[in-house]
Amino acid sequence: MFKPSLIAVAISALLITGCSDDTVEVIKEVEVVKEVAPEEVTSVKNIILMIGDGMGPQQVGLLEEYARRAPNSIYNDKGNMTALSKLGEAGQLGLSLNAPHGANGSLVVDSACSATQLATGLAAGSEMIGLDSQGNIVETILEKAKAKGKATGLVSDTRITHATPAAFAAHQPHRSYEAEIAEQLIESGNVDVMLSGGARNFLPSNIKTDADARKLMADMGAPESVYKKSKRSDDRNLLIEAKNDHGYALAFDGAQLSANDSNETTKLLGLFANSGMADGIAYSACKKADNCGQPSLKEMTLKALDILSKDEDGFFLMIEGGQIDWAGHVNDAGWMLHELLKFDEAVEAVHEWVKDRDDTLVLVTADHETGSFGFSYSRKDLPEAQPLSGDGMQGKDYKPNFNFGALSHLDKLYAQTGTFYDMMSMVDANWEFANSTGQQWADAINHYNEFKVTTEQAMPVAEREPNEYHVHDHKYLSATEFPKVNDFKEFFVYGDEVHANLIGRAISADQNVVWGTGTHTAAPVPVYAFGPYGVTKQFSTMQHHVEIGQKMITALIGE
Repeated sequence: MFKPSLIAVAISALLITGCSDDTVEVIKEVEVVKEVAPEEVTSVKNIILMIGDGMGPQQVGLLEEYARRAPNSIYNDKGNMTALSKLGEAGQLGLSLNAPHGANGSLVVDSACSATQLATGLAAGSEMIGLDSQGNIVETILEKAKAKGKATGLVSDTRITHATPAAFAAHQPHRSYEAEIAEQLIESGNVDVMLSGGARNFLPSNIKTDADARKLMADMGAPESVYKKSKRSDDRNLLIEAKNDHGYALAFDGAQLSANDSNETTKLLGLFANSGMADGIAYSACKKADNCGQPSLKEMTLKALDILSKDEDGFFLMIEGGQIDWAGHVNDAGWMLHELLKFDEAVEAVHEWVKDRDDTLVLVTADHETGSFGFSYSRKDLPEAQPLSGDGMQGKDYKPNFNFGALSHLDKLYAQTGTFYDMMSMVDANWEFANSTGQQWADAINHYNEFKVTTEQAMPVAEREPNEYHVHDHKYLSATEFPKVNDFKEFFVYGDEVHANLIGRAISADQNVVWGTGTHTAAPVPVYAFGPYGVTKQFSTMQHHVEIGQKMITALIGE
């Protein structure tokens, strides 16, 4: 990072010599040397964009509080410093607004619109993929990079056809068209490396019943969990097309990804789950046991960097920690913490890869905040009075009027062993909750969670009409199917998922946690920028995602 230098003046010799009465002044040498500032670097060869989906400043606060102050923080042997903090300390910090931009915009954004605005530097409409606000196809930064001869990659722990990765390389009127997005990702040839979940959108519709189609997948080394079902309506196997017609190497588990030779591979498609990849709690557990079958977000990131960095023209890589958002939607603070830890692990890997380079811009931001999360003080379990020795106490006990939350809560959040979805599945594997009881919900909550509830406290979790809608297919409730919640019911829109939100309600007071919604908020999100100062300094401001997209395109492409 270059900053203006001082002008150095060196005088080699100034001699004044006197000879008898005839004084001769001889200036033998005067040399003035100016140290000229090098030309400011305003472009880069590579861009690594990391998106913590749903990671607003509140979520960053959760991560930092845990890292710095949890009594048993896993960062205790790392100086209690997150990778995000390291990146911010060495680079620049800013904020970004993210709502649909322009005169026809809205107050709150979804992931598809937000990612499209980042990818194109143009205003976009809600739930559109790779289109401007008028519905026109527009070239993304990934597509521009490819046209300039650069390598390109997309990494996500959700589905490769999900809104955020899709917006960088596909063009659809709605984010739900994931089967069509899968086709575009394969057929366009614009993405060299794709690592994520979402195999169900690449598999033929009869994959559950066609023995030959299933054997084909098994022969390629795919675990049965990867090809258990399809979301396509035709008989195309896009994985076979990717391999045979478009030159992609394939990988279906962590071992296959690791075994892939980065020196020989230029195109790689890795799909490691039928839908979303393993959640952060499951990852923390398998990492500790050293038995993970799927690659981690960190491992996918490093493999993508290994392959893409072989291109002498440079590369563009987008990496998404997508399940921070999923945890936020169901108001699951414990799960969300583990997702933030997983994402920060990938940030650490990127920081190590880039810290000694001067040709790469790293941006870490979010598409939006999810859940309106926050720690809050309450009137529950008020603290006992205690004496303090300070000379200002005047003989009085220390007795706050409210419960401001114990630091031990942070360890208890980390100790959660299953997501709210796991709790729901323990009550009923088929998610048919019409006859569920408070005792069933209490047993499930207490099985996975350190914040215990009584049967009475768990009773409201059962109070919900069953229906067929699910959040990750992005289908919505009708006006007559809103959940039975006492307040803000219009903001809990994802069908049976509301049982998870109600679990959050049941334990939130003990966690000192509040949630405002089951959807997104318009909070400005953090922006971390690391790289040449001439590039990164422009991100240290309040900006909009459209402007971030424009700045990235200018730095990488020169447009």
